[in-house]
Amino acid sequence: MIKAVTKPKEIKRIAQLAHRIWNQHYVPIIGQAQVDYMVDKFQSEAAITAQIDNGYLYYLIYCEDLPAGYLALVPDLTAKKLMISKIYIAQEFRGKHLGQQLINFSVSQAIELYASFLWLTVNKDNLKSIEWYQAQGFKIKEKVEFDIGNGFIMDDYLMEKKL
Repeated sequence: MIKAVTKPKEIKRIAQLAHRIWNQHYVPIIGQAQVDYMVDKFQSEAAITAQIDNGYLYYLIYCEDLPAGYLALVPDLTAKKLMISKIYIAQEFRGKHLGQQLINFSVSQAIELYASFLWLTVNKDNLKSIEWYQAQGFKIKEKVEFDIGNGFIMDDYLMEKKL
């Protein structure tokens, strides 16, 4: 089940999931210091609340009535694109096709918004995720770097899926 996030309790649940998922997955890729910084800056309750206030659409996905992951979409109606800002599944729920459900949901949301493309960014060293996105029809469009402050850089690929 995929459920839109609107309540503070749900935002708190996402922030808790983010802390767990990021520490499970990203420490070997970007290190503990950057994980701590990014979770606080982009995945805390305050950050998620501010993002929702600024047009992000957050969703929780459940597996066996347990919160298993989350998704954040950012529509750009002018450019006819929909950004997958966040798509994460907790380690213990991987392999249950929940990520596929979130991609399919994102495609349906994009079609509803008359978007021509889905796009996202992914760390260049996150090889399993890159391969998975490619299997979902995403193609690497370009390399991008973002200075996110505190001496940290996001060194990513921008990937795009034509609808």
